[in-house]
Amino acid sequence: MDDWRNGGFGLYVHWPFCQAKCPYCDFNSHVTAQIDQNRWAAAYRADMLRAAPSLSGRVLNTIFFGGGTPSLMHPDTVATIVETAREIWLFSNDIEISLEANPTSVEAGRFTGYRDAGVNRISMGIQALNDNDLRRLGRMHSVSEAQKAFDVARNCFDRVSFDLIYARQGQTLAGWQQELDQALSMAIDHLSLYQLTIEEGTAFGDRYARGKLRDLPTDDNAADMYLATQDICDKHGLPAYEVSNHARPGAESRHNLIYWRYGDYLGIGPGAHGRLTLDGTRYATETYLQPGVWLAAAEGQTGESSRTPLTPEDASAEYLMMGMRLVEGLELDRFRALSGHALSSERISNLCEIGMLELSENRIQSTDAGRAVLNAVLRDLLVE
Repeated sequence: MDDWRNGGFGLYVHWPFCQAKCPYCDFNSHVTAQIDQNRWAAAYRADMLRAAPSLSGRVLNTIFFGGGTPSLMHPDTVATIVETAREIWLFSNDIEISLEANPTSVEAGRFTGYRDAGVNRISMGIQALNDNDLRRLGRMHSVSEAQKAFDVARNCFDRVSFDLIYARQGQTLAGWQQELDQALSMAIDHLSLYQLTIEEGTAFGDRYARGKLRDLPTDDNAADMYLATQDICDKHGLPAYEVSNHARPGAESRHNLIYWRYGDYLGIGPGAHGRLTLDGTRYATETYLQPGVWLAAAEGQTGESSRTPLTPEDASAEYLMMGMRLVEGLELDRFRALSGHALSSERISNLCEIGMLELSENRIQSTDAGRAVLNAVLRDLLVE
């Protein structure tokens, strides 16, 4: 049964530190020379204990350590967080505990410690299987080092996923197809495949604005890469279950499904967001963005900076935007319950006629073609 139906929830833990800032990254990540891991572990524990009463009696289904680079966390820090969660909430029998990791030999050396702390799934940021492109992306590992780290992870964990970025500078469709075949020969049961996006405020964004980021694929070429990705992964038994995520049936990221199915999750750590349903009202939560500010706040009163009730319009729009990323789509009755009104049957019909959507009883789903232009589909559905 879906998380949002049975009162279960997920826990997202943000670790904001990295060894270096990647030029494409717009996440809340910071390069810091020295980190007092014991102090941070105590702050996470304190903030979780303060959040516990509002989620009393609910089952914790997933924990996700994201960042930043969580594989820079000491295993004891991870263990403190997992043990605190176990102390204050009931764990589901098959709880999924994921940790994002960089594929360097140093970080791979911590994998056994993470497993002993309770982590049972690793998501590895390999990003490319080409050394020149890894350097362009600002990554600190080589392909060889990534493959070795992946093998270490496979020996420690039953569930190991990794990320790749495509539509990179100078990349061709044929080159991506070859790289994807190589990735699929490595993959166990899950892959995350992201199209490179140029975000404002990043090093790539600055270069792009100055005309210095050359040889990016055209939008049409990037769309061809996306559609080829669907076909190739289907043939290898890892079909898409979300715009950028592919898995063997049953191996989907359960934590990320909470986001996309619009379930409840608590966000802990600098800049972490959450969505919680409390006494029938859905809230958006945020924490203090800057690591030092959050740390001091968590040690004092609370790391949470805001808790805002969502309007029916906002909640239903979020559900639509998240649910339409999934191959399974979303439930029309749930959209109506959140918003107070139904989606336009005329617009749904029009989008079905042009091959962007499929309608079956109480559910709409985007097609492969629709997910390739999802923002346009969402605009059509949301326009007043």
